Amino acid sequence: MLTKRIIPCLDIKNGRTVKGVNFKQLKDAGDPIKLVRWYTEQGADELIFLDITATNEDKKILLKLVKKMSYYINIPFTVGGGIKEEKDVEMLLKCGADKISINTAAFKNPNILDDLSKRFGSQCIVLAIDTKYNNGKWTVYLNGGRISTNINTIDWAYEGYNRGAGEILLTSMNHDGTKNGFALDITKNISEKINIPVIASGGAGSLNDFYKVFKNGKADAALAASIFHYNEIKIHDLKIYLKNKNIPVRIT
Repeated sequence: MLTKRIIPCLDIKNGRTVKGVNFKQLKDAGDPIKLVRWYTEQGADELIFLDITATNEDKKILLKLVKKMSYYINIPFTVGGGIKEEKDVEMLLKCGADKISINTAAFKNPNILDDLSKRFGSQCIVLAIDTKYNNGKWTVYLNGGRISTNINTIDWAYEGYNRGAGEILLTSMNHDGTKNGFALDITKNISEKINIPVIASGGAGSLNDFYKVFKNGKADAALAASIFHYNEIKIHDLKIYLKNKNIPVRIT
């Protein structure tokens, strides 16, 4: 049985780590370099770094910061934000990223998933999906949650899988920053629909939330930010808890 992964996420704005609620009210959460070093020591399985304003403000990825961050990392490292073409991916990988996360650009031009997976390998391509539950259905949102679409989230995840994405990073905007638990239903539905790993994101607030997203939500990995940034939950303690609940995890 494959081990479940615990993944801290660093949302970056203007070179600083930030965190908000429902994608709004962003607050400073610290120096990303210090957090990277700390998470590596704490036993995180992977790290995800998202420049959350890159797409909306049409900025390029902060390559220097990525390169500096990668110096301290000995675990897989995913970078996203503002990726629009193969050259962006090539530069990120050269700066030390192991995988890239692509969201809005893939939705607007789905063929890019085919192209990227063929050139760099599907294991390198993470399709990030920001989703929100409205009027009885889950739909896709773009540009950091600023633009709504009428596209069904499960349908888009399935298309991304068919086009070569190697993982899905699924963030529930309804649950983001609330600490009320993950969106179990949509996570489970997508996990059962596609044959690639699903990373659940949005809503982690307790040890039991992680257990439920693995057990009931069928997630392959769980992502969190503020509860890790502010040391509300220690990664080692979380993994011991999960192991005692018969969830397979890597403990160092």
